[in-house]
Amino acid sequence: MMQSKMIHTDRVLIVEGKYDAVRLAHLTDAMILLTDGFGIYKDKQRQQLFRALAQKNGLILLTDSDAAGFRIRNYITNLVGARNVVQAYVPAIHGKEKRKPQPGKEGLLGVEGVDDAIVVKILREALGAEADAAAPRPEGRQITYIDLYDWGLSGTAGSAERKTKLLNALGLPPRLSKKELVEALNRLYSFEQLNSMQETLFKDEE
Repeated sequence: MMQSKMIHTDRVLIVEGKYDAVRLAHLTDAMILLTDGFGIYKDKQRQQLFRALAQKNGLILLTDSDAAGFRIRNYITNLVGARNVVQAYVPAIHGKEKRKPQPGKEGLLGVEGVDDAIVVKILREALGAEADAAAPRPEGRQITYIDLYDWGLSGTAGSAERKTKLLNALGLPPRLSKKELVEALNRLYSFEQLNSMQETLFKDEE
């Protein structure tokens, strides 16, 4: 019987689209980021984020089994360096996802359409011993949603503009969700570092 226990890993899981991410969220506590399909090719800031996280934590690539998925996989592997990547491959299973009116071009299920047990199995096999190790707790004070509010980056007047200004200063992609943003900030910066950065960046607005 295939294992279905949630997978713990400090690596960042890279998938193609939002439906893949939603599908995997209950299978692993890994940070999940999207390529937006071929959008990663032109998104320089997301490329920079992938490189930074690959160096710091390492990536797991889980793209579709079709030709497009392999092109995206190869592009990211070359982008961040093969030594920083664990490759996880979904099998080529014919079919279509329930939400789609018809199968994809090659008639294969994408990551979102593959059974949980199969996804867990391939991730465990790809990660090896890492899959059984709990994700390490980051040291020091963690950055939270409340900090984003206190810094004027969320839920306040002008927060969208301040968030964009900070992300541009950090070289991070502007389309990160609040959850992705908090996870990325905690992996790349300490609370003290980011608090100092935002104070300097917004000092003229006080």
